[in-house]
Amino acid sequence: MSMQKFTDKNYNGLPEPKRFKVLALKFGILGFLFFVLFYFVPFHTSEYWMRAIIMPTLILGLAGLGLNLLFGYAGQASLGTAAFMAVGAFAAYNLMYRVDWLPLPIAYIVAGVISGLTGLIFGLPSLRIKGFYLIASTLTAQFFAIWFFTNFGWFYNYNPALTISAPSWDIFGFDFSGPRGRYWIVVSTTALLTLFSIYIVNSQTGRNWKAIRDLDTAASVVGVPILRTKLSVFFVSSFICGIAGILWGFAYLGAIDATGFSLDKSFQLLFIIIIGGLGSISGSYIGSAIIVLTPILLNILTKNTGLDQLLDQAFLSNMQKVLFGVLIIFLLIRQPEGVLSIIKSWWQKVVTDNNPKRERNERRSVK
Repeated sequence: MSMQKFTDKNYNGLPEPKRFKVLALKFGILGFLFFVLFYFVPFHTSEYWMRAIIMPTLILGLAGLGLNLLFGYAGQASLGTAAFMAVGAFAAYNLMYRVDWLPLPIAYIVAGVISGLTGLIFGLPSLRIKGFYLIASTLTAQFFAIWFFTNFGWFYNYNPALTISAPSWDIFGFDFSGPRGRYWIVVSTTALLTLFSIYIVNSQTGRNWKAIRDLDTAASVVGVPILRTKLSVFFVSSFICGIAGILWGFAYLGAIDATGFSLDKSFQLLFIIIIGGLGSISGSYIGSAIIVLTPILLNILTKNTGLDQLLDQAFLSNMQKVLFGVLIIFLLIRQPEGVLSIIKSWWQKVVTDNNPKRERNERRSVK
């Protein structure tokens, strides 16, 4: 996608001064995010903020992005996201452990490709089935992955604890084993895969994904290759989820077993894209931030109000799930496009000063 297309997108109808102001604000926000993630967080925040808040937000957002490409952009429902994360993590572990001369970035990419090929295999039923039946098919991948990586000891090197961890954090002679080094790996990988996703969504491949999401029969009539399009989105989605699984297991947690990629994780990622916004790259990270920050904010609230002394911890934990459920129901009823649609509406009214209702009223008054 060229810079001209990017800057023209959605702003052609604005006057030149206002269009310049909106674009300057947009690039200013992007620059601010870049400054925060690449300078402020690693050098001016505590290790708690870096490891407990920013890293899980980025990694879950990346995994949500992989699912959003599949579900939000291509309309292929899935509940096997955590399974593809597990494939990536276990593949990376075995590549690094058994092929110790393989550079870490190459091992991660190859593990991502293995995860992508696994997703492609489990995506084959999408050529014949859709909707609930496709969900059941991907759910098979979820249960199979947990069983497979738990019962075959070779994949976790017969560790009695059944866990795996990164054997090395050495990249071209530099040690990234510390908290800041792992953060750099997470933020750099997330940025690169997000840029890749932006590019592919705006390419012909991304337009084909949207075409089969809207109506695959009509897409086939106009020449969209249905087979190649569906398999490509399963591969790309699973590749990104596999990389996210590597980062979640090794960079964030340090060590993980197969049950760490359970069905609960797949549901959590589904909630992320529903809350943030289906069919949106930024919505994946917005939903991830809400999922990560809500328990922390509730914990602070209960401590400051003294509710933690009155209420049982199990009750407070269940209340978090109830709040997420209420939020999802509210969004599905009032804002099906997620929190991002609220932000877009505010952006239209306040920043671009583009209020459709007011424009209709103005046209009527002129008449």
